[in-house]
Amino acid sequence: MRIILAPTLLLAAALFANNAQALDASGTPVVVTPLASRTETASGQPITLPQKNVQVLVSAYQIAPGATLPVHKHPFPRYAYVEAGTLQVTNVETGKSNTYKSGDFIIEMIGQWHQATNVGADPVKLLVIDQIEEGTKNTVLRQ
Repeated sequence: MRIILAPTLLLAAALFANNAQALDASGTPVVVTPLASRTETASGQPITLPQKNVQVLVSAYQIAPGATLPVHKHPFPRYAYVEAGTLQVTNVETGKSNTYKSGDFIIEMIGQWHQATNVGADPVKLLVIDQIEEGTKNTVLRQ
């Protein structure tokens, strides 16, 4: 019975996930809230992944009110969930800015110089996920 029940629950979870509800193994409802579904970065680029030795890094960032990060770029994908605060990200090559607030999901631009500023009164808290080639870094500062 257990062998049949697990695939059935997985199927039910997949079907209900679109409706923002699934069931755990005991039948208790689990709320699933989709946060993002995108195929492009914030600047409209297609999302491309590292081609070899992929490593996933997960970090928590806290940016003080008024703080501006140095101009930088990312050679690999970076995703960020805004847990708190208001962050303005500016592509310094195009001058285009996007403002993100608590609850937003950011798919950062790849290989384009940009910087971010906390434009709110509270600290910005981010959960950041990088997908890199193992042994490399995902932030390059402009000299």
